[in-house]
Amino acid sequence: MLPLGFLTLFFAWPVIAIIGLGLRGNVLDTLFGADTWKLVGFTVGQAAAATVVALLAGMPLAYLLARIKLPGMAVVRAVVLVPFVLPTVVVGLAFRSLIPDGGVLAIVLANAFFNVAVFARTVGGMWAGLDRRAEDAARALGATRLRAFTSVTLPALAPAIGSAAAVVFLFCSTSFGVVLILGAAEFRTLETEIYLRTVQLFDLPGAAALSLLQLAAVIAALTVGAVLRRRREQAVKRRRPEPRRPEDGEWVVVALAYGVIALLLTPIVSLLGQASWAGIQALASSGTILEVSGVDAAMNSLRTATDATLLALVLGVLSSIALTRLRRTVEVLDIAMMLPLGVSAVTVGFGYLITLDALPGDLRTSPLLVPLAQAIVVTPLVIRILLPVLRSVDDRLRQAAGTLGASPVRVWMEVDVPLAGRAFVTAAAFGYVVALGEFGATSFLARPDAPTLPVAIGALISRPGELNNQMAYAACTLLMAVTVAVVVLIERFQTSVGEF
Repeated sequence: MLPLGFLTLFFAWPVIAIIGLGLRGNVLDTLFGADTWKLVGFTVGQAAAATVVALLAGMPLAYLLARIKLPGMAVVRAVVLVPFVLPTVVVGLAFRSLIPDGGVLAIVLANAFFNVAVFARTVGGMWAGLDRRAEDAARALGATRLRAFTSVTLPALAPAIGSAAAVVFLFCSTSFGVVLILGAAEFRTLETEIYLRTVQLFDLPGAAALSLLQLAAVIAALTVGAVLRRRREQAVKRRRPEPRRPEDGEWVVVALAYGVIALLLTPIVSLLGQASWAGIQALASSGTILEVSGVDAAMNSLRTATDATLLALVLGVLSSIALTRLRRTVEVLDIAMMLPLGVSAVTVGFGYLITLDALPGDLRTSPLLVPLAQAIVVTPLVIRILLPVLRSVDDRLRQAAGTLGASPVRVWMEVDVPLAGRAFVTAAAFGYVVALGEFGATSFLARPDAPTLPVAIGALISRPGELNNQMAYAACTLLMAVTVAVVVLIERFQTSVGEF
């Protein structure tokens, strides 16, 4: 299968190579060192705290998106979604403008900000499909609104909440750009420590040991998420009620949700306030700290994101079709295709540099290197968006089309594509903005004369000077404008039944 071949060649091989190279040293000293477990403790602690904060903020938003009908809901959906698709360096810089000293609180809040949309959209999608009659029956028997929620609704939502929590914990524990910007040299996670040991210290045994720890944690989180997703699909009989205006105590939840939205807008507004005309002018010209102008960096971002998205769509669609058709080993394959989300992008990038010279043409010097790395990151997201929608298609429609003489390709074009067309658009848009803002692997692989916008932002904020900071904020503004434009398109074509 093409996706598995691609995954083996451009993910498994580089990762195994870098780990194998590192295992030649004394890995046990790193695994059992006190500093390593301090890193593990901080990584797990900040990820758990950010997951809890994102859950508390995301639940009112989930209810608002699922059950409430008020003017301007399309704008609300876009605002809720924007933090998740913002590049991590933009989020880190936004919170640095609010909390200049950074630290643990800034890291936790930034990671929670980044992942609130996961809870809002995942739990909201489940909530929107719950049959309201069970809750109404509990109310008719004398239960308060809170009692009906805790005894009827919350148990039905538990699988979706658990699945979202596993994904958010994974994202927070492997956060790179946010921790790199806000943690400075004082606070490091496994991800940033792998980067430090690989790039600056060239400590491959230590980086390999930390990569093994991270890989084990990722597999555990993905396994929990896969189990909970399966429970989510089978837990309740779905019946989509129509959203309506809030009543009585529901206004309290609505007020909380809009309060969360105001908090989500605060870092974005603060970031925009830092941009200056001097920074925009300097960014538009070359000959500064960057070897290219900001416009050239933006064009590099657009080109690489386009190439990566097209490749990820091909791989994601083929993988989703295979996972839809398979009955055995589907969970194992699902987890395998999700692994790139959690393995250090630095490990993958460095693995490219020591393996790809064995292929014809030496891809290490090819402009395709960055799109390949970004496609590895984007493909799992494409699968996660498409797979639930394709699984929801009634297989009897495919069988009927086949009985009437349609070939498998014709069945796919006539049945699956019309029913899942909006999901394809959503997957492409999500993949594009994620590739546009990818920082981990790109910062390691991009050539100095062809940086993307996130790499340019990272270079600017790493150097002292007021003008460099102003240019970084101007670049963030440009990147955020492109991201918001794509989010608006996502909401315009969002499928009415499929939720992220």
